[in-house]
Amino acid sequence: MPEPQKPEHVPGEDPQPAGLTGLFVEKPESVTATKGNDIKFVAKVDSSSLTRKPVMKWLKGKWLDLGSKAGKHLQFKESYDRNTKIYTYEMSIIKAVEADAGGYRCEVTSKDKCDSCTFEVSVQAAQEEQQDNILEAFKRSGDADEDAGDLDFSALLKKRQKKHVEQKEEVDVWEILKAAKPCDYEKIAFQYGITDLRGMLKRLKKMKMESKKSDAFLMRLDSAYSVDKGKKIQISVEVADPDAQIQWFKNGQEIKPSAKYVFESVGNKRTLTINKCNLSDDAEYECRVGEEKCNTEVFVKEPPVTITKLLDDVLTVVGEKVEFEVEVSEEGAHVKWMKDGVELNRENAGSKYRFKKDGRRHILIINEATKEDIGMYYAFTNGGESKAELEVEDAELEVLQSIADLTVKSAEQAVFKCEVSDEKVTGKWFKDGVEVIASDRIKMTHIGRVHKLTIDDVKSSDAGDYTFVPDGHALSLSAKLNFLEIKIDYVPRQDPPKIHLDTSGGNKNTITVVAGNKLRLDVDITGEPAPTVCWMREDNVVSEIEGRVRVESRKNLSSFVIEGAEKGDEGLYSITVTNPAGEDKADVFIRVVDVPNPPENVKCVSIGEDTGTITWDPPPYDGGVPIKGYLMERKKVGSSRWTKLNFDVYESTTYEAKKMIEGVLYEMRVFAVNGIGVSQPSATSKPFMPIAPTSEPTRLMVDDVTDTTCALKWLPPEKIGAGGIDGYIIEYCKEGSDQWVQANEEPVSKTQYRVKDLPVGEKMLFRVTAVNIAGRSPPATTAQAVTIREIVENPKIRLPRQLRTKLIKVVGEKVNLVIPFQGKPHPIVTWFKDGVPLEDKSVSIHTSGVETILFIRSSERTHSGKYTLSVQIENMLDNADIFIQIVEKPGPPIAVCVTDVWGFNAALEWKPPKDDGNCEIIGYTIQRADKKTNEWFLVYEHNRRPNCTVSDLVMGNEYSFRVYAENICGLSDEPGMSKNTAFIAKTGLLFNPAPFMEQDMSRSPKFTAPLMDRSVIAGYTTAISCSVRGCPKPKIVWMKNNMIIGEDPKYLMQNNQGVLTLNIRKPSLFDGGRYSCRAINDLGQDEVECKIEVRAQLQEKKGESKK
Repeated sequence: MPEPQKPEHVPGEDPQPAGLTGLFVEKPESVTATKGNDIKFVAKVDSSSLTRKPVMKWLKGKWLDLGSKAGKHLQFKESYDRNTKIYTYEMSIIKAVEADAGGYRCEVTSKDKCDSCTFEVSVQAAQEEQQDNILEAFKRSGDADEDAGDLDFSALLKKRQKKHVEQKEEVDVWEILKAAKPCDYEKIAFQYGITDLRGMLKRLKKMKMESKKSDAFLMRLDSAYSVDKGKKIQISVEVADPDAQIQWFKNGQEIKPSAKYVFESVGNKRTLTINKCNLSDDAEYECRVGEEKCNTEVFVKEPPVTITKLLDDVLTVVGEKVEFEVEVSEEGAHVKWMKDGVELNRENAGSKYRFKKDGRRHILIINEATKEDIGMYYAFTNGGESKAELEVEDAELEVLQSIADLTVKSAEQAVFKCEVSDEKVTGKWFKDGVEVIASDRIKMTHIGRVHKLTIDDVKSSDAGDYTFVPDGHALSLSAKLNFLEIKIDYVPRQDPPKIHLDTSGGNKNTITVVAGNKLRLDVDITGEPAPTVCWMREDNVVSEIEGRVRVESRKNLSSFVIEGAEKGDEGLYSITVTNPAGEDKADVFIRVVDVPNPPENVKCVSIGEDTGTITWDPPPYDGGVPIKGYLMERKKVGSSRWTKLNFDVYESTTYEAKKMIEGVLYEMRVFAVNGIGVSQPSATSKPFMPIAPTSEPTRLMVDDVTDTTCALKWLPPEKIGAGGIDGYIIEYCKEGSDQWVQANEEPVSKTQYRVKDLPVGEKMLFRVTAVNIAGRSPPATTAQAVTIREIVENPKIRLPRQLRTKLIKVVGEKVNLVIPFQGKPHPIVTWFKDGVPLEDKSVSIHTSGVETILFIRSSERTHSGKYTLSVQIENMLDNADIFIQIVEKPGPPIAVCVTDVWGFNAALEWKPPKDDGNCEIIGYTIQRADKKTNEWFLVYEHNRRPNCTVSDLVMGNEYSFRVYAENICGLSDEPGMSKNTAFIAKTGLLFNPAPFMEQDMSRSPKFTAPLMDRSVIAGYTTAISCSVRGCPKPKIVWMKNNMIIGEDPKYLMQNNQGVLTLNIRKPSLFDGGRYSCRAINDLGQDEVECKIEVRAQLQEKKGESKK
């Protein structure tokens, strides 16, 4: 009867250990393949409970990492299902060869969790279909005798079942190599993961040499040592002469003491210590004492190269340069790049990809990104991997400088100029919708990102609307060319002044300029005599001297100039012209616009499994131009690469970022966009992590109920996610009410809890909610109300199996009996010894609600006896008896004496010891010693009688004897010595034995035990036995249905001293029939037979009934 399981831990009670589960959902299976065929292994790992991506390793033998052997023969593939969160790993062996046979292992690790599984690969030269006895396939239907029913040929059509490959035990590879042929060395080395063939052959040659017995060395060097790179190692020998001088050699060169190599000499022991081992220390070492020497090899193992800085996802536009950067733990390490399962190297990269190494940094460079480059990129080392996703979008053409309206006079030059973001973009110029054709007077140029239209010797016909249209983009830039005619009128010399101000490019008398740009306003002035010009801003006169804001005057022209316009330059300006004929005045409003200020208060207001909702406040200053929208960027915490989330402006101040990785910290920033340009980035938001609440807890049930408490237990949620579980909240309410009361102030981490202080007799509902950083999960509620009332349960003692027989302990050992029981309410537990209440202070009793413990720190023989455990609830009682026996070694036998001496024999007798150690004496050990040497020699062991006869004594010697008593604890500490001695006198002894007459034992075979009929279940190995005697030894023949079985591997025939056994391995329904055994010798023969019926398994019968 199995021991009852102890209940799991409830808060406030004793904790109990929790079980562990594996990570594999599907494991690779052992296969037998034909040479030249492909083999594929699949392993699936559930990552729903993991905080980071698992790492898979494929190994062959004990230590050979197959990741470094990837190529045309070995191929690896990895995929991930976001819905089920299951990683699928595949390993394919292309065109298997015999060297691929052997044991394989796959290991998956993730932080503090690890799992592994093993499988076997067998490769056979050709598919051999053979049947040792084809008559066995011709079975008759039905369960009757062999002659009944119709012939059934279905067995010939069934495929052979795959042989079950048992896990091989660890073997000594060097012993296999020493016994193998030289032509098989390479195959064995590959099978057990040995890569250094030269070193293996060198070591094997030394192992095969016969080692000569050394007089100089007491202990030689081991054949090989292994050490991790960077660690230290000590190799030692023991010499016969403590004063002997030794020499150490490395690859034949003598080693001198230094900080690297330290020599130690203590007594006969000589030690060489190698500090901070590196790959150059992987060599052969030799120790010499005079002409004698011993050798060993030191193997230095390199640690796996890990990835210290992971790849970052990249979002870019077509034509941009992309760099994937990864940092590894060691310089000079090999990093393999792959895209969507295809390896990228210098052979197939061409001009598309470039590979760069800078110390521990490895960089993959894509010169010009295209839509074909979209995918998942991987970086692999022999100790880790990293991946990142590349997304490529079409580039949007940005206008860096638009064309402006021009006003020119006759014969002057007009230049339209614009600048776009892509220097490869071409375009066309149009005038009033008609394409402009280049000529000697009209020139169109394209230098870098700047496009120019130059018109020399402007005419009145050149006036109109000019447009630049980039090729391949839905964009156009327009400006107007105004032709200023100069008319010369003959007027009187007294002409009042006149201001000719052109503000046709915008609002009347309002001029807009972008902050940082230069403003030049040319105003034509007429009047005779030449008028005086005065520019003013409010009450301040604008100086005509050199400066950032100045006035430049020429004949009939006044120019107002602002170098690098600033926000403070905005305002109302006035120009006044006067001469003797009169005065004229005009007002101009200068408006300075700029890019907006950055948005403010960027924060994450809500998160999901792979999303996050971001909000922000509009910028306090819009730059004088309405805000068109916003651009968003995000990055992982610790990374320096920002990823754009949108290329088209986003008008709202709330944005939901998607396609993020759960459990990774992100930061966001926002740019404001107006008609002038893009603002500086906002302050970075506080880091946030996309995490979703868990699903509801599962299998909520009531574990125990008392008058005021209720114990609940449940299982963790099926879906947990990267946020994990911080704990659980337990709530309760009365049936019919919706007022839930929280039972625990702080979340509990265990999946059990006892709710206390409940009203007696009330019907209560309970619910449990999982809590993590993302909030509470949906609740799991009990299916029906629970009545709070103590359940009466009869007392029952669950006595462990080992205590149902007598418990035997040696004096001084501790006794610790843990006996569980059950019963409600809590029973009264009482211990008795030999029917009397137990009051011994050396015996400790500890009792809890579910078990009682009897503990004796140091047992004595007085603790032996019958212990009775009594568990009582009111008038109900249950008892259990435990018998304890404390034993020790016995005392010596007494009264040992020599009772008789004759010939070369002596008779001894003794009495049992007075103290038998509290257990039965199981035998005696007798030893003898002659008076000349006084050396004791063993005569008998385990002699059960208190007497014996000692033979083969030497004539002329006198002997003493001693006897040890033995029980289950061992031999007595002191022997019983014989009181007298036995002297073997030197007298002639003449013995005339009677002639020996050899008895004739010849007889014909005769079965002494027959075969018995049996009924067995298909698939379970069975055996039939009989026994035979005969002289000379008879020949045994096994038959089935009168057909000799022969060397069929399905049957195993054994003959042990005349006991004959036939083992049938995993019999099928066709193995039933009549089996017979025939014994034959020269004097005759004998035969016995039996019938075996093979029944189908119960599951198969159920399946057939369902069909």
